[in-house]
Amino acid sequence: MNRFKLLSSTLLLCLAYAGAWAQQQVVIVTSFPKELTEAYKKAFEAKNPGIRVEILNKPTPAGVAYIREAPASNKPDVFWVSAPDAFEVLSAEKLLAKIESPAKEVPAKIGNYPINDPKGFYLGQALAGYGIMWNTRYTKANKLPDPKEWSDLTKPVYFSHVAMSSPSRSGTTHLTVETILQGEGWTKGWRDMLMIAGNCAAITERSFGVPDGVNNGQYGIGLVIDFFGLAGKASKFPVEFVYPSITAIVPANIGIVAGAKNAENARKFINYTMSPEGQELLFDPQISRLPVLPSAYKKAPPGFPNPYTGTIKPKVNFNSDLSESRYYVVSSIFDHSITFRHKELVAATKAINEAAAKLSGKNHPQAAQLLAEARELAYSPVVSEEKSKDKEFLALYRNTKRDAERTKQTTALEEYWSNTARRNYEKAAELARQAAALVK
Repeated sequence: MNRFKLLSSTLLLCLAYAGAWAQQQVVIVTSFPKELTEAYKKAFEAKNPGIRVEILNKPTPAGVAYIREAPASNKPDVFWVSAPDAFEVLSAEKLLAKIESPAKEVPAKIGNYPINDPKGFYLGQALAGYGIMWNTRYTKANKLPDPKEWSDLTKPVYFSHVAMSSPSRSGTTHLTVETILQGEGWTKGWRDMLMIAGNCAAITERSFGVPDGVNNGQYGIGLVIDFFGLAGKASKFPVEFVYPSITAIVPANIGIVAGAKNAENARKFINYTMSPEGQELLFDPQISRLPVLPSAYKKAPPGFPNPYTGTIKPKVNFNSDLSESRYYVVSSIFDHSITFRHKELVAATKAINEAAAKLSGKNHPQAAQLLAEARELAYSPVVSEEKSKDKEFLALYRNTKRDAERTKQTTALEEYWSNTARRNYEKAAELARQAAALVK
């Protein structure tokens, strides 16, 4: 009997210890690279002995899906990504808990954009802009001019030298695409996006693939969030980075997941990231992010961009409500007209570029008309601007928990977009070749 009691007591102690240990952790869903997450994990654990940081690294869209689908009994604790529209999606679905900022110094806005969620469901932990990075050795070897604006990347000289990711695979790419659409308007924005994608050597599976490829010279030029370009420069890769005029400065956010198992530890972690020490960690050369604390810039490396002093001049006042309303629509249009049809788009772009080169400086109205028709087919979005504002159309994608009828509708739409894009690109290539053949 005594032996049984001893075993029972030991078992209860073990279970109690296991339960206590389970509470002494914080589980973070993030899209950020290992260089950043490991730096914060190490620093936080050193300041908080006994609390273990577990990192679940997922692309932003996958992170949103993970939080949405995790059972109530096993929710992660912290969501930490660059995309404010992803936080708007989670907030609308009541998947974030209220949070109060520990950093009263943080300004209410950057430009016209709130740094912290006005409704109190997430905080700005860093700031970010979107731009172009390039490998200087690559561009010199290939005699390419330094790009300055998104529109530069539509030019034939950059054909096969560019890389980008897909917005369905990368929250930062989604913000880049959305920034271009908001800055240029739906029709011109998609036209530029299609022309840039036609010049791309690859649409990478992860956003990391673009800066890694530019750093090592696999690609010449990449569309990236600023910290990839700044970190590449700080790490002594032969790269440069520029903010185009059509860019936005928005917060990279952090928040507590509703129903988090370790909510108190989540608050401790978030408070650390917002502390002066946590903010200054962003200046690590391998991280190179823009702090939200204005005072942190006193310790910035020489030449480091400061969004509070006008060294970055964004023209786009990013509208996160607009972005959130068409979050899944933009990603789906991109995939079905670019990602899954990239081969055909590249072939059309190549034919158009070759015809344009033959026609340059020549007066041939028939060839010029064929070339104009080819461009119109290749670079017009498969969804019109009018349709993009249709509330019933947008509603098909707003709720991801679709019934069979809604799934049938979206599948039919996406098949139509994909087939339309393929036909347009093939016809565009044919017209461009006809135009080229007419020019002697």
